[in-house]
Amino acid sequence: MKIATAAYPLDWLDSWAQYEDKLARWVSEAAGQGADLLVFPEYGAMELCTLAGAKTAADLEGSLHAVSERMEEAASLHQKLAAEYGVHILGASGPAKFGLGRPVNRAELYTPTGGRDHQDKQIMTRFEREDWDVVPGGPLKLFDTALGKIGVLICYDSEFPLLGRALSEAEILLVPSCTEALSGYSRVRIGAMARALENQCISVMSSVVGRNDWSEAVDTNTGMGGVFGPPDRGFPQTGVLAEGVLNQPGWTYAEVDLASVADVRADGVVLNRRHWAEQDGRVQSVTMCCMKAKEALN
Repeated sequence: MKIATAAYPLDWLDSWAQYEDKLARWVSEAAGQGADLLVFPEYGAMELCTLAGAKTAADLEGSLHAVSERMEEAASLHQKLAAEYGVHILGASGPAKFGLGRPVNRAELYTPTGGRDHQDKQIMTRFEREDWDVVPGGPLKLFDTALGKIGVLICYDSEFPLLGRALSEAEILLVPSCTEALSGYSRVRIGAMARALENQCISVMSSVVGRNDWSEAVDTNTGMGGVFGPPDRGFPQTGVLAEGVLNQPGWTYAEVDLASVADVRADGVVLNRRHWAEQDGRVQSVTMCCMKAKEALN
């Protein structure tokens, strides 16, 4: 299959039609290049708050609710485009209402046959906790699709190996991200690559890019698209299948073969996924070895 992962700039939108045109252009371009799976980034949906005007877009709390109110319309548009172009799409995540509580950070997965389901972010960053009060949502899910088994770890979630391990049956892990600085991008990239190593699978990172002075939440964004695998038999020795150019908007494409995932899990040079359980008995305690006295004598 061919995967397209986005370095996605947010735009000021004067009308819903403008958003429809933008999304259609992006989907059309990737589908025209033969992509089967399109991956948009975390908080890419925040541009929808501009439809409520400058005052709302600039207000942290107001922007959350403005986007949440548009998420169902956005879902309908994604479903239409997935069917029209015959592609699977992970839509850009955004704040979504969760019962009567605070918003969650939610990404929706769409299939060309009308399938739709979502993954909520599990672990909140400091900004989400302390400034925005976005909360963890529903449980981790494993999506069994016509393309294979897909899991989603939204940005910070990719930095926690036990979340990745819970999705060890996934052949593809999608990592939509939104990071302000190069250091943040690097943390998520390292997490995505580590999860591909541990689970001997393919991970796909997408990013929001560019400046947006109209927002306090997504004002500065750094990143690029990337597709990673285990640096083992059947994959590049660096583990990098494809990578974009830092902060350059557009799609990054990679051809992937899930047979390579099955092969490396069965007979790789190393077998990280199979040997994971061997850690269990070795991490229950740590032996403390005091070296201070010997160092003092030297």
